[in-house]
Amino acid sequence: MSEMPDNIVPHARVRSLRDAIRKVQLGEVERSDVVVELQDAEKARLELLAEEMQDVFREIPDDDDQFTLQIATGSTARFWVDVTSHVVMGGDRKTYRFVKDTRLGRMVVLETASVDDMADCLTEYIAERILEREKAIEGDWLNARLRQANAGAPRRSLHKGRGSSWLALSATFLIGLLMGVLGLFAYAWFANPL
Repeated sequence: MSEMPDNIVPHARVRSLRDAIRKVQLGEVERSDVVVELQDAEKARLELLAEEMQDVFREIPDDDDQFTLQIATGSTARFWVDVTSHVVMGGDRKTYRFVKDTRLGRMVVLETASVDDMADCLTEYIAERILEREKAIEGDWLNARLRQANAGAPRRSLHKGRGSSWLALSATFLIGLLMGVLGLFAYAWFANPL
């Protein structure tokens, strides 16, 4: 066995669970500080977009409640335009991404680093939604007027139309049934020759 020189002190490892937990906690705090800073930066950019849109928000009719127009914070900050669309920051934290949920899935409407381009896109989207709502309201009004106009129509013509449609439906069914039976006889005749 070799002897240790006198000037070297043997290294004694002392492990402490408490010190390890403290070290891990400090690492988590540092990581969470970075995450919080990134979330704050995302929220600040979305607030900048919301400020850019303030004049448009003021022009939305008071009776139109389809728009949310608020920033929701959480694990990812989102600027909600309405129930199905929002703006979120891209992976680089500088790109605005306007996203819309549809029946076919999530669709990216626009992705840009320019707050002005995103504000223009949102303004057009809001205008389209307002016009769609007005058309739907107009369609409802027209349907109600047509129902009122048809309410005064004589009921006799309605019953006459129903009777002739039942007769046509019954005749079609019987012809189809007869064709099916004839088809089965023809198949049996040709499938089993004598």
